[in-house]
Amino acid sequence: MRRSRLAGALVSVLALALAATGCGGGTGGTGVTGGTGGTGGTGGTEQRAARAAGAADRLEPLAPAPKPRLPVTVDSADGGKVTVTSTDRIVPLTGSLSEIVFTLGLGERVVARDITATFEQAAKLPVVTRAHDVSAEGVLSLKPTLVLADTTTGPAEAIGQIRAAGIPLLVVEPAKSLADVGKRIDAVAGALGVTAAGTELKERTEQRIAAVQKDIPAHEGERKPRVAFLYLRGSASVHLLGGAASGAGSLLEAAGAVDAGKESGLTKDFTPITSEALVKAAPDAILVMTKGLASVDGLDGLVKIPGVAETPAGMDRRVVSVEDGVLLNYGPRTDEVLASIVEQLYPDEK
Repeated sequence: MRRSRLAGALVSVLALALAATGCGGGTGGTGVTGGTGGTGGTGGTEQRAARAAGAADRLEPLAPAPKPRLPVTVDSADGGKVTVTSTDRIVPLTGSLSEIVFTLGLGERVVARDITATFEQAAKLPVVTRAHDVSAEGVLSLKPTLVLADTTTGPAEAIGQIRAAGIPLLVVEPAKSLADVGKRIDAVAGALGVTAAGTELKERTEQRIAAVQKDIPAHEGERKPRVAFLYLRGSASVHLLGGAASGAGSLLEAAGAVDAGKESGLTKDFTPITSEALVKAAPDAILVMTKGLASVDGLDGLVKIPGVAETPAGMDRRVVSVEDGVLLNYGPRTDEVLASIVEQLYPDEK
């Protein structure tokens, strides 16, 4: 199965782009907007911005580390139940699940990582999977006591092989919006036997997201900025415009913006960019992943994509850039992702 709605769209367009999806780390955005200025808020937002800039690729685990209470039996998103008796050796098969485990304070128990888990605490762990290409042999060689996946992890044969070896394997629903952040934290914490820590992390994350939203500049009576999410992989000639199911809409709406692709009537996840589609979307700003922007030679290359230069965003050269590995994770660092988007959308407003 595919790792995400984003990856699903890419597979249907070009399989070679799949391996590049989501690669990268850090939470800070590298804004390439038409101007510079403040953070779009004070106090909490400035502190989050400083944290993102100073430790963009480092997590903030709960402390002290919780002690798992085992055994536990939990529901798996792909049906059935999973009984966990030990969390001594954990293998998360996606970067976003690794992020949750580490942030819960159990990172020392993780023995391997997916290539998208690029944050500092996981950097030295062996890479055994790319989510879309799980190596059952590689995972099993590490003698895990618990494997975590989501419903888009694959191939299915590898998942089946891990289960056939008697390893508890929990499948978690993928994140689609801000509403899924707490659900995923609860699911992982429950499987690890640290439900109280899960509640604490969920509440901390929700409070921080709320604090970011509180700092969004008020624009009463004004039109909300329209933002189009573009997925770009220049080396593979992949240029896609995000629609209602891209996963970015929830973040954009939380940032006080309008998802231009969704608003223009695009109901799918992604569609190949055309001049007509971009003109109809009429974005005031363009949201991209950092590596994607680099793959088209930056802002100068972006405006050469047919249709971009004719949009308000292209004419103003107004781009919001967020690191690939965290933009759509919807996890414990979502507040920092949201803060980065807000700061880049409203750079001159205090």
